[in-house]
Amino acid sequence: LAFEHLPQALEGCSYEVQYRPVLFAGLLGHWGQKGPAEIAPKRAWTFRHIAWLSHTLNVPAETPATHPFNPLPLLRLSLACSPAGGAPNRHVVEALMRHVWRGGAEATDPSRLRALADALAPQRDPGGDEVKNELRACTNDAVARGVFGVPTFDLAGRLFWGVDALPMLRAALQGDPWFDGP
Repeated sequence: LAFEHLPQALEGCSYEVQYRPVLFAGLLGHWGQKGPAEIAPKRAWTFRHIAWLSHTLNVPAETPATHPFNPLPLLRLSLACSPAGGAPNRHVVEALMRHVWRGGAEATDPSRLRALADALAPQRDPGGDEVKNELRACTNDAVARGVFGVPTFDLAGRLFWGVDALPMLRAALQGDPWFDGP
């Protein structure tokens, strides 16, 4: 939802986005947390909230057939679509997000993953050690910067978490004096 809503939320602001995939399970493990889907009432609330936000923001979203799922193939594919040390572009991230959040299909279905990889034509081997190590490095870097969840937006070292933080991110981009205080 944050990915889809970002252009509208920051309309008129000057910004550049660098997408950095991270392994959410790595963040959870580092901070000693369970994911929202691992706590039954929180899972129910989260999916209900996503459905409501999807409706409110007019962003089509359907929960994948199985959730949670192992995102490693998708995360690695995102990195493999850029040169070593590079970041996936919006087109790649959009394809991945829509693969997962549109249609309600299995996000990790092998035939769907092959079709997605064929469409994106990665520059590098998504299953290669270089890409695996890069994803690990991205996750470790995120942890070192204090990232605890996704999506997180980093604006000059100041972190903003989640779709509901987009108005706060906008205010920071526009120089709201509140950010000059404690």
